[in-house]
Amino acid sequence: MNSSFYYLDDIDKKILNILQQDSRIPFSRLAKMLNLSEATIYVRIKRLKENGVIKGFYTEIDFDKIGLSVVAFILIKADPKKYDNILKQLVEMKEIYEIYDVTGEYYAVLKVRVPTREDLAKVLDKIGNMDGVTSTYTMLVLRSIKDKKELDL
Repeated sequence: MNSSFYYLDDIDKKILNILQQDSRIPFSRLAKMLNLSEATIYVRIKRLKENGVIKGFYTEIDFDKIGLSVVAFILIKADPKKYDNILKQLVEMKEIYEIYDVTGEYYAVLKVRVPTREDLAKVLDKIGNMDGVTSTYTMLVLRSIKDKKELDL
């Protein structure tokens, strides 16, 4: 996979805009919308995938509807010598949905989703007891103001 910058022409941008709205749209319908052949659409999407522009096609889930309504961000301070091992353990935790290695006072920012605050307390205990974690700082999300999924092209 090519990790360098990929130039998006106007047709690529139109395809991506439509796919962001409905990733399950048939190639035939997409072709009609853009006045292109189905083969052209196929080749373009294949190229976008091969170049890593399209990483996958996903179903967006309403986490509240399935009982994962408690969202928190946890910031972690750690012993630098043990940080890689901590990250390996964090990656394995199903309650953690995103992990960011960051600059500044903290080493990592985690996005956690759980059913209850009690479950959050258990996650915090588990993280706090990891060898090398020196401290955590937790922010409980009260409400989501903006959770953008699409790129404006």
